[in-house]
Amino acid sequence: MPMVMALCVVIGILIGTFYANHFAGNRLSIINSSSNKLSNLLHIIDDQYVDTVNVNDLVEKAMPQILAELDPHSVYISAKDVEIANDDLRGSFSGVGIEFTIRQDTLHVQQVIGNGPAERAGVIAGDKIVTVDDKPFTGKTLTNEEAMHRLKGPKDTKVKLGILRYGEQKIRQFVVTRGEIPTKSVTATYMLDEHTGYIRIKNFGENTYPELLIALAQLSQQGFNGLCIDLRGNTGGYLQSAVQIANEFLPKNCLIVYTEGRKSPRQEYRSDGRGSYQKLPLVILIDEGSASASEILAGAMQDNDRATIIGRRSFGKGLVQQPIVFGDQSMIRLTIARYYTPSGRCIQKPYTAGDNKDYEEDLLTRYQHGEFFSEDSIKHEGKEYHTVKGRTVYGGGGITPDIFVAEDTTNVTSYYKQASMSGLIIMFAYAYTDENRQKLSQYSTVNELATYLKRQNIVDKFATYAEKNGLKRRNLMIQRSYRLLERYIISRIIYSMMKEEAWIQYLNLDDPAIIETLKALQDKK
Repeated sequence: MPMVMALCVVIGILIGTFYANHFAGNRLSIINSSSNKLSNLLHIIDDQYVDTVNVNDLVEKAMPQILAELDPHSVYISAKDVEIANDDLRGSFSGVGIEFTIRQDTLHVQQVIGNGPAERAGVIAGDKIVTVDDKPFTGKTLTNEEAMHRLKGPKDTKVKLGILRYGEQKIRQFVVTRGEIPTKSVTATYMLDEHTGYIRIKNFGENTYPELLIALAQLSQQGFNGLCIDLRGNTGGYLQSAVQIANEFLPKNCLIVYTEGRKSPRQEYRSDGRGSYQKLPLVILIDEGSASASEILAGAMQDNDRATIIGRRSFGKGLVQQPIVFGDQSMIRLTIARYYTPSGRCIQKPYTAGDNKDYEEDLLTRYQHGEFFSEDSIKHEGKEYHTVKGRTVYGGGGITPDIFVAEDTTNVTSYYKQASMSGLIIMFAYAYTDENRQKLSQYSTVNELATYLKRQNIVDKFATYAEKNGLKRRNLMIQRSYRLLERYIISRIIYSMMKEEAWIQYLNLDDPAIIETLKALQDKK
């Protein structure tokens, strides 16, 4: 009897499996298992879909969409893009050492890094790279990504560049041995006047803090007794770099920032009192492009009443991402917590999970509401917060400055907008530099070069160039926007001829935020 019963059970299982697979839907029990639903869906598609499907491609396309349902800053980065995504924040990368721009389907060398591999091989600014390793390097398929892929590579490997130099018809060949190229976070360090130092930080990378210490030492040698740190357009980077910099200016045991999330207990970052500039008068510049680590530094200085914040309300990016690397070297940056300033303000501006449209258009909405032009148009949501000394500050996303500086659009015309947004000004500036490089190289300072260019009727020359390239000449609009056009054109020529610091220095000459900075520091003294 036991043998008969066992046989009946086995037969029953076989019959049940047959009916489940053929009449109840294949793998029905697997699909209903929520924990493995997604992986099993892909398995079923791979196993039974009517056409052949590349499941790996399906996963690559699905990952960003899944993460986008969580928040605006949880992202997926494919294996081929991971290196590019990390290069800006690392202290260096391996390549040839040029800064380039792509115009008319050709790669133009805009700057050559001093003592870098390309300079040592003989490449100069203004060269056009037309072949790489004897293969054509021009055409519609040439993109920034393709250029970086072909020019970067392991240290000590060689790449052969075919270069067309201005005024020459024959292609020159250069063999460049790739090397380590430093990436600078501190892009300008100089004196605004005889007392005030200026430091511009582009992002917060691995070497930002040591770079800042070097910059401070340089300014100390020039006798500065007040400092402006410019974080405008700085989209952030590593939390630790922002904390290290804040520590340099704060007395002991000041709260700098804290993080907290559902699975991430509150973690506080405090100053240790070993900073060398705890009493130095300080101004920090921010704008709508300042985000993340920039907002941590600005918020810490504001809430501790340590610096005057000048500019416009910052971006409002206060979500903490943790990088998680997969076996194929692709990566996700998953939001695990939020940043809070010392007063308790959440830096992150509001967003709707799964719907990033309003979030992505937030800066445009601010512009349309007049926030860039009037302090009264800034919308503060939520309760008020207070600094160490009791001053009122506001939450609702971003850091609101202590001194507001409006964006000046008084002389902006539709002609100026078209000239700027079409890229014609940058194209003209580069072409002008190329044609006049020998003459321009005679001027060694920003002021000398700018003075020379102002005598060259540069705006009229641009208008003629632009008309040949499809932008109709509008004399009344050109006259109204003359100063803006001249400033933009000259700044780009200076950028092409000199280092980035010279470009920044020129733009700061008549910058309203810099003018307010000098006033604020004088008041502190």
